[in-house]
Amino acid sequence: MRLLSIFLTVVFLLSPFVFLTSQELIAGEQNDTEEQAETAAEEITENTEEEKDADAVTSASPVIPEFRSPLINELHFLQRLGIALAIIAGQAILIKLVWYLFKRLNNRLEYAAKDKIKPLVIKKRKILTSMQIVKVIEVFLRALKIVITGLQLFLTIPMVFSLFEATQNLASVLFGYILNPVKNIVMSTIGNIPNILMIIVIVIVTRYVLKALKFFAVNIEKGKLVIPGFYTEWAAPTYKILQVLLWAFTVAVAYPYLPGSDSRAFQGVSVFIGIIFSLGSTTAIGNLVAGLVITYMRPFKIGDRVNIKDITGFVIEKNLMVVRLKTHKNEYVTFPNLVILGSNIINYNTSSDEDEEGLIIFAEVTFGYSTPWQTIHDILINAALATEHVQKKPEPFVLQTKLDDFYACYQINCYTKEVGKVPRIYTMLYENIQNGFRESGLDLTSAHYRVIASGK
Repeated sequence: MRLLSIFLTVVFLLSPFVFLTSQELIAGEQNDTEEQAETAAEEITENTEEEKDADAVTSASPVIPEFRSPLINELHFLQRLGIALAIIAGQAILIKLVWYLFKRLNNRLEYAAKDKIKPLVIKKRKILTSMQIVKVIEVFLRALKIVITGLQLFLTIPMVFSLFEATQNLASVLFGYILNPVKNIVMSTIGNIPNILMIIVIVIVTRYVLKALKFFAVNIEKGKLVIPGFYTEWAAPTYKILQVLLWAFTVAVAYPYLPGSDSRAFQGVSVFIGIIFSLGSTTAIGNLVAGLVITYMRPFKIGDRVNIKDITGFVIEKNLMVVRLKTHKNEYVTFPNLVILGSNIINYNTSSDEDEEGLIIFAEVTFGYSTPWQTIHDILINAALATEHVQKKPEPFVLQTKLDDFYACYQINCYTKEVGKVPRIYTMLYENIQNGFRESGLDLTSAHYRVIASGK
């Protein structure tokens, strides 16, 4: 209502000015009548020359529409003033009605927010709650209300000014502020219809090409379409790369057809965006390129158990920017692709493929020389065979890795293909080794000796 009060104040302050100006015009018209007869001949000649000049100016200048009806000229000043006050009163009532309708709409929106408006969820992630959506809609409605009210006020003032001779030109100027931009937009839109149609055709062709590429990518990923030398895990990233390149090519082709693309302002904005993107995305571009290299290197795939930077876990996400691991302790570790590309990667799943014997897990024990090494070998092999998820074929084997002064070091090696259960397999293997030595009456504790020299 504050805008309405300001509007009414401005209009009523201008009303006396309009009244006085009109009175002066009435008095001036009487004096002008006496002078018209004397200057009639001169005006005919001057008007002829002025009409020629006016025609030249009119052909080069925009036409300002005449908003004053001939019937207005026949009305008395008080009648015009009455019409102006009626227009002001009608607009005031209309503004009040608009504000009332928006208030009712806000009340209904708050009432419906509890049941009818649901949270915005994308891929099981809540983006906006119901109340946040309501707040966004309320802000939009408030802005729309202000725009409608401002448009009403802007149209009312020229309508009132057009009723009086003194302010008629001002009314035409104010209306021109609205009509000229609208006219320019409409004429520009009509002139750019062929270019807009060309852009639409380019976008439609691009979308159908992408649909065809997606069809091939999905079939390759599912194994329905086999291309020699092209692995199934390459299908999705290759499609994404082609999608980006194709859209970039589409933008380059459609750019000349954009309205205003040849203007310096448009070109300056494009260069500015390109510079900002180049300066701010150096690391991002590096990760992107590293992600492409890693994709086609195939060091691991989703679900593999890997070791990167002394962190062991399962690959749960691999994209063009980062790789995420989930450790056995349910910890999530994120590596940028630049780090991955410069690190040593151990993939435990590659040794458990169908054409491989399995991943070798091992454990080391030390024992004194008084016990025959054959006995130690038998105990360790039997412990490995008794461990769940350890393969019987190939059979476990023992390596002696060290002969110390007081004991020998024995390493039991066994095969497994249950890579995801390695920590549990190690636990069961250690338990079986302890049980095997205990049942044989042997103590796993190795003797340690040290010489202490006493001073004299």
